Amino acid sequence: MSQLSFKGQTVVITGAGGGIGKAYSLMFASRGANVVINDVSQAAAQKVVDEITKAGGKAVANTSSVADGEAVIKTALDAFGTITILVNNAGILRDKGFKNMTDQEWDQVQLVHLKGAFSCTKAAWPIFVKQGFGRIVNTSSAAGLYGNFGQANYSAAKMGLVAFTKSLAAEGAKHGIKATAIAPMAASAMTETVMPPEMLANLKPEFVAPFVLAVTHPDGPDASGKVFEVGAGFIAELRWERSKGAIFKADATFTPAAVAEKWSEVTDFEHPDYPSGLPDIDVKAVLEQASKLSTNPQSSDVRFDGKTVIVTGAGAGLGRAYALMFGRLGANVVVNDVNGQAAKTVVDEITKGKGKAVPAITSTDDGEGIVKTALSAFGGVHVLVANAGVARPSELAKMTEKDWDEVLAVHLRGTFKCAQAVWPIFHKQKFGRIITTGSQAGLYGMPGLANYATAKGGIIGLTRVLAVEGQKYNIFANVIIPSAAASLGLGRAAYGIDALREDYVAPVVGYLASEANEETTCGLFEVAAGWVAQLRWQRTGGHGFPVNKPLTPEAILSKWKVIIDFSDGNATNPMTTQEAFEQIASNFDNEGDDEGSDSDAGPYADPEDSELVVDAKKIVQEPLEFDYTERDVILYNLGVGATEEELQWTFEGHDDFAALPTFGVVPQFLASSGIALDWLPNYNPAKLLHGEQYLAIKGPIPTNGHFVNEARLMEVLDKGKAAAVTSVVETKDKATGKVIFENQSTVFIRGSGGFGGKRVGKDRGAASATNEPPRRKPDAVVEEKTVPTQAALYRLSGDYNPLHILPEFAEIGGFERPILHGLCSFGISGKHVLKTFGAFSDIKVRFAGVVYPGETLVTEMWKEGEKVIFTTKAKERGAVVLTAAAATLVDPGTPKAKL
Repeated sequence: MSQLSFKGQTVVITGAGGGIGKAYSLMFASRGANVVINDVSQAAAQKVVDEITKAGGKAVANTSSVADGEAVIKTALDAFGTITILVNNAGILRDKGFKNMTDQEWDQVQLVHLKGAFSCTKAAWPIFVKQGFGRIVNTSSAAGLYGNFGQANYSAAKMGLVAFTKSLAAEGAKHGIKATAIAPMAASAMTETVMPPEMLANLKPEFVAPFVLAVTHPDGPDASGKVFEVGAGFIAELRWERSKGAIFKADATFTPAAVAEKWSEVTDFEHPDYPSGLPDIDVKAVLEQASKLSTNPQSSDVRFDGKTVIVTGAGAGLGRAYALMFGRLGANVVVNDVNGQAAKTVVDEITKGKGKAVPAITSTDDGEGIVKTALSAFGGVHVLVANAGVARPSELAKMTEKDWDEVLAVHLRGTFKCAQAVWPIFHKQKFGRIITTGSQAGLYGMPGLANYATAKGGIIGLTRVLAVEGQKYNIFANVIIPSAAASLGLGRAAYGIDALREDYVAPVVGYLASEANEETTCGLFEVAAGWVAQLRWQRTGGHGFPVNKPLTPEAILSKWKVIIDFSDGNATNPMTTQEAFEQIASNFDNEGDDEGSDSDAGPYADPEDSELVVDAKKIVQEPLEFDYTERDVILYNLGVGATEEELQWTFEGHDDFAALPTFGVVPQFLASSGIALDWLPNYNPAKLLHGEQYLAIKGPIPTNGHFVNEARLMEVLDKGKAAAVTSVVETKDKATGKVIFENQSTVFIRGSGGFGGKRVGKDRGAASATNEPPRRKPDAVVEEKTVPTQAALYRLSGDYNPLHILPEFAEIGGFERPILHGLCSFGISGKHVLKTFGAFSDIKVRFAGVVYPGETLVTEMWKEGEKVIFTTKAKERGAVVLTAAAATLVDPGTPKAKL
C-alpha cells in the first residue's frame, strides 16, 4: 500500500502543544498537511510549530481559547485559505469526588470539552459544507464510555462528545462531512497525574496518531458516527448492544411491582440486537405481542411510604406521570417545574387522591432550592428523578450559542445541580435512588439536535459516575431512555395509541427508584409501549499491533476489517474503565514477529517457573537513568522527618552532610514500577499492594550523582488467588559502573493467581528473612510524630501516586483520607535504627498496615548480633505498620551512631 499523503489538506488540532495533540500535529505535517497548532500556551504551541518547520513542514500557531472557535478557524483561513480536517483534542481535568465537586470545576470542564468542540466545529462547518468535504475527530475517553470515580465532570463531557459526534455524522452525511469519536489511552500532561509510570511508559501518543490519520484521509475507511478505543497499539470499535427485553401489557396492572417480577427478562442479553438509529424498535410488533398477554403478574407490592421523591420538570408529560404514580404509591412528592401553575395543578391532582405533594417552582439550576423545599415540607429526600428538559432544534450552521447553552444548562447542568444537592443527604443516610433521563438522540445522534443529543449523552456519562461513586453508600443511579411517539416511526397516528402514554414509562422509573431494586445501578434502559430493554457497550476483539515498531496509518488500514469485526467471536462487553483497559494492557508486550522467544531469562531463570513466567522473565527493561543533586538529598531527608536541627541531613554546607541510607529507594523507583505486569491473568493495577522492600547499600552514597538503573523480574509466585512478584533493581554509578544500591521489591496482585508454577519462594537471605522479634522487651524504642503534610512532602521525591494526596483516590482504596507512603514509613524507621544503633548495610521490611499523616510512629528495636530487628506501629491506633523488619549493622560493636 502506498503511503497516505495529506498534501493540500489543512488540519486544525486543538490542544496541540503537547501529548496526543502534538503527536497528531507532527504526523500530519510529516505527511504534507498544513497544520494549525492550537494551544493556550504560546510557548508550547510555538515549540511544535518550530519542530515542524525545521523538518520542512508547514504550521502556524493559534493561542485562542477553543470556546472562541471562530478565532481558531480564522487562523487556518488566514494562513492556508481553508480547513479540511478538525481534530477536537483540547481538554482539561478537574478531578474530584462528586460530594466535593464545585460548580466551577464542573463548568470549566464542560466549557473546554463540550463548548470548545461545538464552537470550533460550528466555525468550520460552513466551510466543510461549501467544499463538500470535511473530517472531524472528537476526543472521548473510557471515563466517558464507562464512568470513572472522581470524574463526574469529565465523564459527562466525554460521553457528551460521543453523542455530539453521532449527530454531526448524521447531519453531515449529505455534505460529505464525516465525524468519528475516539477514546484514546495515551500518556499526556493530563494522564500523568492519574496513572502510574509503568502504565504511561506503554501508552505512547504515537500509537494513537496513526489511527486519526487513517480515518481522516479522503480515501480512508468510513468511520463516520462510530466510536473507537485506541491505545498501546490496540484498536477496537464499540457499538450499542441491547437485550431482547420484556414486554408488559400496557394497562392498570403495569406497575413497579410488575416490572420487579420480570426484571430478569429485562436484563437478559441471551438474544440481543444492535440498534444504530431510528426507528430502533418495531412498536407495532410490540403492541401485537402485548395484546396477547393477560394481566401482568406482580411481585410483592412496591411502595414509597415515608419516602420523599423529587421529580423535576413534573408540570406535564413524563414528569407529571411520574409524580402522580409516586403519589399513588405513598410517596411525599416534590413537584418541580418552572411553570408555577402547572406544578400546582399536579400537586392538586396528587392531594385530591389523598397523596402528599408540594410544588418547587424554580429552575433545575437551583438544585439546593428544590431540596430545601423537600426538607422543609417532609424532612428528608430519598429519590431524585431528573426529568426536566427543553429542546432548541436547529441545524448546526444556524445553531446559536444561546441555543447550545440553554439546552446544556437545563438537561446536563440541571441534572448535575440536583444530584449535587441530594448527594450529601443520600450519602449520610446510606440510601438514595437517582433516575436520569436520556434519549435516543443521546444514543444515536440526530440531525438538527446536536445540542440536545450532546446533553443527553452527557447525562449518561454523569449518571455512570454517580453509580460508581454511590454504590458503596447504597446510592443507585440509572438512566432511562423513554421513547416518545414522534420518534418511533409511526407518524401522527402514534399519538392515538394508548400504550404510548407517559403512564407506561413511569412503572420502570418506579421500580428503579424503589427499595425493591437491590442490585441494578449504572444501567441504561429503553422504555416504550410496555417494552423495556437494557443497553450496554459491545466492543470488537479489535487488533493489537506490535509495540516494538512504529505504527502507521497504512498498517491500520490493512487490518481494518479485523478492527471493526463484531462477528468473529472475540467481541466483549466491558462494563468499567478497568475492564476496558485490561485488553489494551494485554498488548503492552506485543512485539509481533520481532519477539525474542529464544532470549535467555537471565540469572533469575527457574525450572519451576510456569511458561507464563518464563516468557515474562525474558523481557529486559531498558536501563533508566537517574540524576540528582544535593537539593534532592535534602528533600528526601526532610520527607522522612529530618529536622532543621539535624544539619548533617538538611544543610549542604555541613561537614558531615549526607543522604540518609534509605535514600537508596529513590533512584530505582521509576525502574521498578515500570516493570510490566499485565501478562498476569486478570491483572488490575488497582489490586496491587506493595508487600515487602529490601534495600542493600553496596557503596558510599554520593550527595549528587548520575546513576543507571537496571531492572529485572526476579521471582513470581502463584499464591492461588493472588500473585507475588519480586523485582530486582541494581543502581549503578554511570561513570564507574559500580553498584551503589540493590533493591528487591515484592508486590502482591489480588485476583491474578492460578497461572501455575512456584508457590513458595527461594531463600533470598536478608531479603526474605522472617525476622521474628525476640520474646523480651525491646532494647530501644523511638517515637516520632509525623506531620499532616508528611505525604505531601515525601511525594516530591518521586512517588506521585494520588492515593497519598487526593482524598477521593484514597476513598477508592477504602481509606478515610490520604495515607502516608509505605516507603516514607520505611525511611523514618530506618532513621530510627541509624540514630540508635549506627549505620547499616541493608534493611528489609514487610508493609503490614497504613499510616495517616500526623500519626505517631513507634519503632521497637531488638539488637540480635549484627542485626537490629524492628517493628513499627502507629501509636494512636495501636496498628502494626511494618513487620518482619531488620537492618544489618555495618559495625555491630558500635552502640550508637555519631550524630
